[in-house]
Amino acid sequence: MAVKLRLKRMGSKKRPFYRIVATDSRNPRDGKSLEEIGYYNPIEVPVVVKINEEASLKWLNNGAIPTDTVRDLFSREGIMKKFHDSRMIKKDKPAKVEKPKKEKAPAKEKPVKTEKKKATVKKDKK
Repeated sequence: MAVKLRLKRMGSKKRPFYRIVATDSRNPRDGKSLEEIGYYNPIEVPVVVKINEEASLKWLNNGAIPTDTVRDLFSREGIMKKFHDSRMIKKDKPAKVEKPKKEKAPAKEKPVKTEKKKATVKKDKK
């Protein structure tokens, strides 16, 4: 199941507001969602964006893919920066220390065999 973080349209005609939800990518835009993460109201001045940072980071770490609009909203709120920083910290941790492998003794050079062409003699039938 591919989980996406996307906007779910709510509100009346010509007065939209959006919920930021985690949902299966196969569900319709306004269909069933797994979890509501926040909301976005573009009509009010200034624009209102409220996001549950803990829930959004949980979904991002579990592999959810944000849509372009949600990614922009997360960037404005600083969530994408925290997500990328947490990924970099995980990469910077030292991996398991590997034991040095025993090196094999250098192989002896084998003499190069050259193929000798045998002369083929055709016998004439008389």
